[in-house]
Amino acid sequence: MDTDAAGTDAHSMERQPCSVIIFGGAGDLARRKLLPALYNMHLDGALPGGFVVVGYARTDHDDSSYRQLALDSVAQYSRRPVEAAFWEEFVRRIFYVRGGFDEAAAYQRLGQRLQEVERTAGIPSNRIYYLSIPPSAIATVVEQLGTAQLATSSANHFARVIVEKPIGRDLASARAINAVLARVFDEAETFRIDHYLGKETVQNIMVMRFANAIFEPLWNQKYIDHVQITVAEAEGVGTRGGYYEEAGALRDMVQNHILQLLCLTAMEPPWCMAADIVRDQKLAVLKCLRPITGADVDRYVVRAQYTEGTRNGESVRGYRREERVSPDSTTETYVALKVFVDNWRWGGVPFYLRTGKSLPMRASQIDVQFKEVPQVLFNVESAKRLCPNVLSLRIQPDEGFSLRISSKVPGAKVHIEPVDMDFDYAATFGNQAPEAYERLLLDIMAGDATLFMRRDAVEASWTWITKILEAWEQSGVRWLPQYRAGGWGPLEADQLIESDGRRWRTLG
Repeated sequence: MDTDAAGTDAHSMERQPCSVIIFGGAGDLARRKLLPALYNMHLDGALPGGFVVVGYARTDHDDSSYRQLALDSVAQYSRRPVEAAFWEEFVRRIFYVRGGFDEAAAYQRLGQRLQEVERTAGIPSNRIYYLSIPPSAIATVVEQLGTAQLATSSANHFARVIVEKPIGRDLASARAINAVLARVFDEAETFRIDHYLGKETVQNIMVMRFANAIFEPLWNQKYIDHVQITVAEAEGVGTRGGYYEEAGALRDMVQNHILQLLCLTAMEPPWCMAADIVRDQKLAVLKCLRPITGADVDRYVVRAQYTEGTRNGESVRGYRREERVSPDSTTETYVALKVFVDNWRWGGVPFYLRTGKSLPMRASQIDVQFKEVPQVLFNVESAKRLCPNVLSLRIQPDEGFSLRISSKVPGAKVHIEPVDMDFDYAATFGNQAPEAYERLLLDIMAGDATLFMRRDAVEASWTWITKILEAWEQSGVRWLPQYRAGGWGPLEADQLIESDGRRWRTLG
């Protein structure tokens, strides 16, 4: 977040000159997100006075061809166009080293090249290693960095590592990856990144809760009926069928994105904004999650796959017909859960979580629904029950929030309708907000770990998720409930919430 333990702006913390080394530097994430993010940071004057970017991959590039790749990437994916003067200054700081993830000699070449470019740029040996690589390669790269003596920190320089989600595919594999990271890097120098936590609305959840006296006194089981968290994706698996067969919606979205949103929504107030104090409070939520095991998995968890349908007037094929997907796959593309946070604040309040692919739109939203007013005065008639108050936090695509209240319609009779008091970031502040990766990279350069997952939180989330995965594996199910591509999910997900007398909120 924006303040540290002393109450100062975390972005005023000194960002020291450094080298950003991107493993998988020619890959999709580097081209679509990382290189454009670094360019926009340079355009904003946010990068430290001295920096270099070094791509590392097996692809046959040299400095010149990699700089052209970077230019093409920025031109296509940057939120702002290429400006010639700024680009000429930026591109001189981009370099490339070719090598395999398990090629020891290549790490020696990397070390030598880093020394050369750092000496030329006049910057210290501060290094940030971004592992934009498959999870299966993380252990290999980290161990090679350690063997090559490229991961040592001292009082005069740092070596930090950034690991993309997913961290493992279950509790055992997450622990194994974390153990390798711990052998080579200190926990304080390890940044487990989840780009959702860099989104403006996500950061604003804590501000809304703890900087506004009207919300926090009501943020508990006395006044809140339930909470819905939705992360909807319009696209199917596309070309990522092979990856998705190994992941599924529960691993891909719930274990990281959605549980982190849940933590920010449900956490207790931290006594200060120091990174570990905030992360302690998020960890406490994970530890209070009621386990879902055995027969309760079928009761509280729904999984499904999309079938043929239409989206924007075009036909969409079903999941089992996607490339690199087994024709008898039981991998879920949709999951809905009813969960409870068993502590004093949230006792008895259900949290309904849902995520899926090939839904009608791309949207992420948190809906906090307050309890109904008593059935007296304006809420007497059962056929004309008042709509409950709802606070909706829109994370994407249009960041902002709205508060639904009841209001009298003008006229002689008392007729009440719900109205939305709406706030939109773009409409209010005008300027285009930095993308999530820009914010998170700046935090890493400043050594601010507030928005990054700590080892114990990763393992706590996997502890909870793995129980569900184990129940699914033991069930021997060979056919999942289905929903049409372009729809909002299976009938079973509607039944999950409607059996409690509630309904999924309409998005968009």
